[in-house]
Amino acid sequence: MKVSQRTVRLQLTEPLRISRSTMAARDAVRLSVEHQGGSGHGEVVASVYYGLDAGTIARLLNEVALDLARFADPETALGALRTGALPANGTAPAVTAAVESALLDLVGKRAGVPVHQLLGTPDAPSAATARTIGITSPGRAAVQAARLVRDGFAVLKIKAGAPDPEDDLKRVRAVRAAAPHARLLLDPNGAWTVATAQRLLPRLAEEGIEAVEQPIAPGDPEALAKLAERSPLPVIADEDAVGYEDARRLAGRVQGINVKLAKCGGVTTALRIAELVAGSGTELMLGCLTASTLGIAPAVHLADRARWIDLDGHLLLARDPWTGIGGADGTVRTSPRPGLGVHPRTKGERG
Repeated sequence: MKVSQRTVRLQLTEPLRISRSTMAARDAVRLSVEHQGGSGHGEVVASVYYGLDAGTIARLLNEVALDLARFADPETALGALRTGALPANGTAPAVTAAVESALLDLVGKRAGVPVHQLLGTPDAPSAATARTIGITSPGRAAVQAARLVRDGFAVLKIKAGAPDPEDDLKRVRAVRAAAPHARLLLDPNGAWTVATAQRLLPRLAEEGIEAVEQPIAPGDPEALAKLAERSPLPVIADEDAVGYEDARRLAGRVQGINVKLAKCGGVTTALRIAELVAGSGTELMLGCLTASTLGIAPAVHLADRARWIDLDGHLLLARDPWTGIGGADGTVRTSPRPGLGVHPRTKGERG
């Protein structure tokens, strides 16, 4: 199998501010695996939080390319990845997820079926996705919320973690007034103390917030679990639930776990987490990093397995170099094409 990669710069339509940073652009490295005239693709995006820049990603992918050369075909390589024999120990989860994406894409194309069928779901998944509103003024948040509802979004995710928590509440109230029928999620990205969270959660419940992601700083999952036990709102672990072992420790102790393929290591691990929490009282959220359609697509093939869907990373881009999962109308969906069902966007192409 031949492996190649290419780095592109993904510019956001406008900077996105969260509690710990503001982002205007992100590097994305595309991995392509070719075999007997066919090709499959995956994507890794750079992330300061996860310690990945474009150079590090390129180096890790070069190492994975040597591993893939040992296998006769993508089906065998995919089987090795599923058993943990590929890639080498210590490979960043985001890189493993991209390798699995490329192999799934190629294996699906070779079999003539979409990835969700390879994963045991006969019908094409589709789901209403949350759309993120960053930390901004209440007035601007209200304008964004009204526009998004007009576009078809029924779920809005409001970023929180302003220096003054009262500003977060003002933003929530402005969004609620502008979108009275929308489902609202809140994400402070770990910005609050336990005391602040205990004070704010009841007030957020009164405002109609449906669930809150990672309200307190990561690093103390016991504190998060205790907070969830007393919370009037579902608490979804994110930064405290990176991989399978984190999920195992929190299963049944928080109301939700945010599974991001780039965080946990890909589709196989996500399915293991889904099986782990089934029946425990903990439900899944499917999340993402800001990425192109190529990077988001594998998670869309899992959309039938989650209560909350937050797969809008590609919708934040000024220009998405890939297309095939929709989302601009508030719903992400897989296509009937084999593999991931995505393709490079041609000039002037939409959707």
